[in-house]
Amino acid sequence: MRYIIIGAGAVGGAVGGRLAQAGREVALIARGRHLAALREHGLRLRVPEGELTHRLPAADGPGPLGELRADDVLVLAVKTQDTVAALETWADAPVAGGGTAAGQLPLVCLQNGVESGRLALRRFRHVYNVCVWLPSTFVQPGVVSAAGAPLTGILHLGRAPHGTDDTARRIAADLADAHFEAPVVPDVARWQYAKLLANLGNALEALSGPVASDEAQALYARVRAEGEAVLDAAGIAHVSTAEQQAVRGDKVTLAPLDGTPRGGGSSWQSLVRGTGTIEADYLNGEIVLLGRLHGVPTPLNELLQRLANRFAREGRPAGSLPVAELARLADEAVRHAG
Repeated sequence: MRYIIIGAGAVGGAVGGRLAQAGREVALIARGRHLAALREHGLRLRVPEGELTHRLPAADGPGPLGELRADDVLVLAVKTQDTVAALETWADAPVAGGGTAAGQLPLVCLQNGVESGRLALRRFRHVYNVCVWLPSTFVQPGVVSAAGAPLTGILHLGRAPHGTDDTARRIAADLADAHFEAPVVPDVARWQYAKLLANLGNALEALSGPVASDEAQALYARVRAEGEAVLDAAGIAHVSTAEQQAVRGDKVTLAPLDGTPRGGGSSWQSLVRGTGTIEADYLNGEIVLLGRLHGVPTPLNELLQRLANRFAREGRPAGSLPVAELARLADEAVRHAG
């Protein structure tokens, strides 16, 4: 199979680079300065064993690749807010032997949140969801780091909305050869919703810096509790913290990388790079949506969603809102909701 990584940033670049290292055929899809750097210097992947350079085909869309192959796997690794545009770009791409990508090829959603799989199923017939546990950073155009060791990441994989098949198992086998653990599970949504609860802290980190102080951790606990209450009200099952820890153990531990300090999570990186958008609508915003559908107040997640979007839109620096001020705003939001 050839893996076409649509969005070869931090997560996509790490997965694409590791697959290439394992001898799998990989093509990278990117744009702007990142695409130019990939074409000129190759993908530079910084991992605990050193910097690996992979000179791989790189393009800005399906056109330069020509007719897609029947054994292609499309790996969607853009941020959720960019999903619809990517689906529209790739859905009608012709596939050798007849048909289009939307009807013939597997589409693997390698993204945070739970919305992308639903969006993809509107256009694509064969959709696979992944619960992404992969610490990685976009360092600069052409350079991505992934500091996990001994495994680069753990990627629970299954069909959308549920189930397994031989394609999922073949993809998982390739990932297993590429420094990942990739359990194929029939209920991948349980893992995705558990990861969603963890990702509710992404906006908190982006706004006020690492969730390390007692005050920041207490605020995150309140935000997460709000999310758990919403999932309970909606009857949505999720993997427990204990089950996650039992599966992950010490398999993905951050190792220091020379010259590559570990940045924040995906939302933090969006603010640092000044992309102008952030994924809060599909993380905290997912909890807000479910809360409104099921009659559960979500003032804390509403606050984080609104502030994160404002920071992205206005180009405000990551971590520039003091956590004490954020906690004050949170208390105020809860009072008004009451």
